[in-house]
Amino acid sequence: MRICLLSYRGNMYCGGQGVYVYYLSKYLARLGHRVELIQGPPYTWETPWAHEHHLPNYNLFATRKFFYKNVPGRRTLFQMFAPENFYEFAATRLGFFPEMLGFSFRAYARLAKLWREQPFDVIHDNQTLGFGLLLMQKSFPAPMVTTIHHPLSEDQAADFSQIPGFNNRLRRAVYYPLLMHRLVVPRLEKIVTVSKIAAASVAGAYGLEEEKVAVVYNGVDTEIFRPNPAVPKKKRQLVFVGNTEDRKKGIRYLLEAMLYLPKDVRLLVVDGGAPRHVVMEELLKRYNIKDRVTTTGKIPTAQVAAAYQESGICVAPSLYEGFGFPPAEAMACGVPVVSSDGGALPEVVGKDGETGLIVAKQDVRALAQAINRLLENQDLAQRLAENGRKRVLELFSWETAAKNMVALYEERIRVKRS
Repeated sequence: MRICLLSYRGNMYCGGQGVYVYYLSKYLARLGHRVELIQGPPYTWETPWAHEHHLPNYNLFATRKFFYKNVPGRRTLFQMFAPENFYEFAATRLGFFPEMLGFSFRAYARLAKLWREQPFDVIHDNQTLGFGLLLMQKSFPAPMVTTIHHPLSEDQAADFSQIPGFNNRLRRAVYYPLLMHRLVVPRLEKIVTVSKIAAASVAGAYGLEEEKVAVVYNGVDTEIFRPNPAVPKKKRQLVFVGNTEDRKKGIRYLLEAMLYLPKDVRLLVVDGGAPRHVVMEELLKRYNIKDRVTTTGKIPTAQVAAAYQESGICVAPSLYEGFGFPPAEAMACGVPVVSSDGGALPEVVGKDGETGLIVAKQDVRALAQAINRLLENQDLAQRLAENGRKRVLELFSWETAAKNMVALYEERIRVKRS
C-alpha cells in the first residue's frame, strides 16, 4: 500500500505522538509498504524508510514574535500576510494554539499536489484533528484513519487541577482547540487509539459509538530498551521520563513524594519537553530538594535507555496517559515500575504486585510508600523487573502494532470500495 501519514509535530521529543510516527512508519515500511510523511516542525529524526514532506510554521505560540534580527532567511512583512501565517500570528496574540488547524490546511494543499502525481491507498492522521481533515475526507477517495492518543480535555483537566487563579485557568481554557475537535472528530470516518481506556475516553469526550473507535496498542523498541548489565546500577536512584511542563505527567506529585523518602534517594528527570522548565524550577524551590534532583534535558534515545538501565526504579505518576511509553520502556529495560492508575497506565503496567506497583493518582503518600517498599525489598524489585520485561515482550512490539494497523487499513479499504 501507499500510505500518507500526517503529524502536525513529528519529533520524538514532542512526546508520544512523535515516537508513534517514527516507529509506526518504520515498521510499516518493514512490512513492505510505501510511507510518505507529511509533518510539521519540529520534524522527526531521519527516516530513510519513508519520504518526508516538511511543512514549516513559525511556532508563534512559543516565540511570540514574528520578526527576528540576524536570522538567516528572516521573515518579511509579505510572509506574515500569507493567510495561514496571519491566522497563526493573530490567533497566538489571543492566546489560542493554532498549529493543528494551520497544519491541517497546509497538509491538505500538499496532499492534493502529491495525489495528482500518484494516489494513496490510505490517509492516516496522527491527532491533528483540524478542519482540513474534513476537506481531505471529502476530496480524496482513499479511506482516512485518525489516531487520537487521548482527548485534549484530559490535558485541560490536569492543568485546572494544578494551576491557581482564575486568569491562569482562563488562559488555559482558551489555549486548547476543544471546540474544533468536538466539531471535527464525530465527522471523521474511523478513529483508532492506543489503549482500551483511551478508547473509552475518546468515545465519551466526543459522543462516539464504541464501534467507531478501534484499539491498536503502541510498541516499544526492545532493540534499544533492554537490560544492559554493563551499565552500573544506582539502586537508590529513581528515574522519571517526560515533559515536566505537561502537568498531566504528574511531576509535582513525584517531587512532593521525595519529601517522604530517605535523603539518600536521588531522582533523575529526563525532560525532553519545552526548553524552559518553568514548572520544574518552581516546584524544586517550593520543596527545597534541588540538591536531590538531576535534570538531563533532551538526550538521544540510547542515553534515555541508559538512564533507565542505571536507575533502581522508574516512577510514572501521571494523572492520565493514553498509553504511557516511559513505564513500558523501563519494563523493557528490566527496571521495576511504580505507576499511578492514571488513564491506561494499569493497562500497560499490568497487575499490581506482579509486573509493577500501582497507586492512586495524586496520592503522594501512597506513591512514596510504594517507592519505599521497592527500595527496602530487592527481591520484590527483581521479580517485578523480570515479569515486567516479559509482559512488554509478549504484548507491546512495533511489529505487532504495524501488522494490526495494516489489518485496519485493509478493512477500511474494503468498506470504502463496497
